[in-house]
This record gives sequence, structure tokens and C-alpha cells, in this order.
Amino acid sequence: MDFKFARRVQQLPPYLFVEISRKIAEKRAKGIDVVSFAIGDPDIPTPGHIVDRLIEASRDPANHRYPETDGLPEFRKAVAGWYERRFGLTFNPDKEILPLIGSKEGIGHMALCFIDPGDVALVPDPGYPVYSVGTLFAGGESYYMPLAEENGYLPDLDAIPQSVAQRAKVMWLNYPNNPTAAVADLGFFERAVHFAKKYGVAICHDGPYSEVAFDGYKPVSFLQAKGARDVGVEFHSLSKSYNMTGWRIGMVVGNEKLVNALMRVKSNLDSGIPQAIQLAAIAALNGPQGCVDEHNRIYQRRRDRLVPALAKMGLRVTPPKASLYIWARLPQGQKSIDFAARLLDEINVVVTPGIGYGPSGEGYIRLSMTLPDDKLEEGVRRMSAWKGLKG
Repeated sequence: MDFKFARRVQQLPPYLFVEISRKIAEKRAKGIDVVSFAIGDPDIPTPGHIVDRLIEASRDPANHRYPETDGLPEFRKAVAGWYERRFGLTFNPDKEILPLIGSKEGIGHMALCFIDPGDVALVPDPGYPVYSVGTLFAGGESYYMPLAEENGYLPDLDAIPQSVAQRAKVMWLNYPNNPTAAVADLGFFERAVHFAKKYGVAICHDGPYSEVAFDGYKPVSFLQAKGARDVGVEFHSLSKSYNMTGWRIGMVVGNEKLVNALMRVKSNLDSGIPQAIQLAAIAALNGPQGCVDEHNRIYQRRRDRLVPALAKMGLRVTPPKASLYIWARLPQGQKSIDFAARLLDEINVVVTPGIGYGPSGEGYIRLSMTLPDDKLEEGVRRMSAWKGLKG
């Protein structure tokens, strides 16, 4: 049967990694050991005290029934307490906090709160693809804000044409950044708030990597910027902080009107987060935080192994202050998808081509630090020995 799919499905960009994924499957089917730096999914298990609470809660029949869209009051209070301890910010748990089925879900649904056909979203380039895909699903257009290395991978807000800014409904920001691992300070966020107030644009800041940081660096929250709560919200997640990617739990925090709009959309589309998972998340937020420091020490050690290996290959890389990623610049003229294909073909190592995150990602590759130490060491060995750029 010849189905008539919606234009939004037909307009989805092709998945860049399809061909590379096919090659990986072929190699593994032949018994070849492939080392993948591609996916940002923590390999370290969820801390034991969190899993123990999940197991305990799962045995309670009260947690076997439909949850509420706005989540358990105790979870919202735990989020409020965590934000106060971590960033010195206070929020009304009943009006300024909304649980999410992972921050990706909330980000995707947020476009439905703002975008009508023909509306514009300001989207970072390179950036997390869900910002633009959510805009596409809502019938809107993405205006891509280039993140240039010479500008610290911060968007040049003054370069956005006034005609675009006047049509824009929402701006997406993400620091610590995926894929570039760049960080932003309160000065930049305050300039973004000024821009938002000038043009009537809402700001959605995606901040799931705020707790993955190195060398004593502590990322700030967008909501710490003066006036931020007037114009925006921050999406956050327990996925990266507590290695809970598989449990799918996050939150959005900030402007009451924006939080309420997302709650109204979600209440019509999903049934909330299983309560046992919310109770485990409470244990994560309120429990001992030494596990976060321990995870960061592991990632920092991995970072310090990868950076020299990449430099030895002839790539240019700055050790990241935060996030799970290393963003490496290829030699002039190298195409990211071709480079990634060569690494896979010649040494069975997988990296993510920068072009997959937008046009401004061309000429770069991204490596995730979320693979076991033995696999990482094998990848370092292979890359250090590779002569592909030297003759």
C-alpha cells in the first residue's frame, strides 16, 4: 500500500549515521572489535543507593498505577531543593517546576507551546538536533545561529538580522554545550536576556551537563542571570549527573507561564513518569553527592588520555572544561564524514562527524567519553598508531 505520510515526516533530514551504522553492524557480525566514541550514554552504572530506592518503590502497588503529568509533589520539592543548594535559586515547586520523561521529551514538546506554521526558532549551529526537529514538527522554521570557534562557540546575537529577531518566538541555548563542549558565563546569559526582552523572545536553556565538569570548574545556570526568570526556562536531566539515561527523568524549571504551557501540552500527550522512578530520582537529588565527583574524576582521566592521542593524529583540540564530549578540529580541507568513515574502515574506531550537528560542524568530529576504560585505551592505542594524516 502506498501510504500518504505527513509532510513533516517526509521533510525529516536523513540520518547521517545510517551508512556508518551499517558498516559497524557488518564488522561486528564478522567478529571485528569496533571501538565507538559516538554515543553520549554514560557507561558507569546508576549509583547503588538510587537503584535500591527504585527496587523498593517498584514493589509498592501504589506506584503501579498511572502517574500524574505534573509528577509527585515530593519530586518537585526535591528539584527545588537541589537548585537552591547548587545554584542559590529558589522556585515554587507547584508552579515553576515540571518533571519530564527525560529532558529530550520536554524539549521536543516545547516547540508546540510556541511555534505556529511560519514562526521562527533561533537554533544553535552546531547543536542538538531536537531543537530544529521539534520546530519542524510544529510547522516552524529554524534560523541557525553559527557557533564559531573564534567566538568561544557562543552565538553572535548582534549578527541576527532584525527582521529574523522580530519573527522569532523562541531561542535555544545549551551550555555546557553539545557537541562543542563549550561553556558560557553569566555575562553571556545576561546579554541573551537583554536580546529576549528587546524582541519578545522566550529563551529555553538546555543544561543537562552542568554537573559534568573538570579541574574544579563549576558551570553556572542560565537562571542565575539577572532577569532570566522573566524570559525563560531551563531544561535539566538526571541522565548525565547520576547516570540515569535509561530511567528517563528530567525537569524544566523557571518562568511560571512557560512551565504551565508545557504542562498543558504534556497533559494531553503523555501520562507522566512512573512514580517508582520519581522516588529513585528523589534519592539521587537528596542523597550523597560524592558519586557525581567520582564520575567526574573518571571522565577527567579519560579526557586526559584522549586529548594527547587526538593531537598526535594531527587534530586540534582544547581540553574541555565540562560535558561528556571532546570536539576536535580536523586539518584544513578534511570533511568530517569522510574522516569518520576512514577511521572506521582503517582502524575500526567510530567518531561522530560534526556535520551531523549542523553546517557549522563541518571540519570537526565529536568523541564521547562514555565508554569503558579498556575500550577507551584500545581506541587511544589505535588512534595514536594511525598514520592516516601523515602519509
